[in-house]
Amino acid sequence: MPRLQVYLPGDLYEQVKERGLPASELLQDAVRAEVRRQALREEGDRYVDELVAEVGEPTAEEMARAEAMVERLARRSPEQEAG
Repeated sequence: MPRLQVYLPGDLYEQVKERGLPASELLQDAVRAEVRRQALREEGDRYVDELVAEVGEPTAEEMARAEAMVERLARRSPEQEAG
């Protein structure tokens, strides 16, 4: 199995040791999550590029409407999403 040595700042190392945390497993989970996040972002970028190629660049009005929608969604509380 390939290995990678990772160094932690002293304060973080002490916290991991004090809490008895499984550093290797935590690091693996964090790296997997980051790789997945990047892959999903790349796939989203490809999808947007395909849409632009198919239907053209959005107009200024369409962009403004989309930005307003994103702002509204970002302000929603979890309770509003559940109901």
